[in-house]
Amino acid sequence: MVKQERAARTRDTLIRSAAEVFDREGFSAASLTSISSRAGVSNGALHFHFASKAALVDVVEEEALTRLLAITNSALPLGTSHVQLLVDVTHALTDALRGDVVLRVGFALSGKASRQCRLDLRDRWRCWAEETLKQAEFAGELRRGTGVQDVVTAVVAATIGFEVLGVRESAWLSTSTVTRFWRLLLPTLVPAAHLAGIEAGGTRHPWTAV
Repeated sequence: MVKQERAARTRDTLIRSAAEVFDREGFSAASLTSISSRAGVSNGALHFHFASKAALVDVVEEEALTRLLAITNSALPLGTSHVQLLVDVTHALTDALRGDVVLRVGFALSGKASRQCRLDLRDRWRCWAEETLKQAEFAGELRRGTGVQDVVTAVVAATIGFEVLGVRESAWLSTSTVTRFWRLLLPTLVPAAHLAGIEAGGTRHPWTAV
């Protein structure tokens, strides 16, 4: 049991270390030696868990998806609108992208045109946002005539833009940036009579999955 726990900890450390090296050096330049060194283990220990860098990249991507699902699989709290849920989850996602290197690298992998992407996190995010907005439309939460696909485009384009820009400047992934975005978009999305009931700054503090 002790050996299994140690092996699990080593594997987790290697996944995080790989994400940190990928984040800092890029996928092509990152070496297994750099990853094992950052994790504090030998190359042999790394190869015991992962046969190649490609295998390690796949596992980082899988772990990133697990973290994304933990954010988007939030249940709708009693009395909360689907629009508010979308706002809250957007805040949670951008906060996690700022602080969680594994999730951030998983999103970056989705944007690599040179790589066959098995688990497209950006598309998973788009699908979740689309489904949530369709539920909001069905519940009568949206302005009459609002094009769901137009809103999905705006939300996904903005959040992916924040993700990309946040690599160089973390302020793009800040609560204030996301709040300003929602203050701009909500009046075009929600009937005026319901607007006061939506918190552009979100209702969850800190930003965690429920």
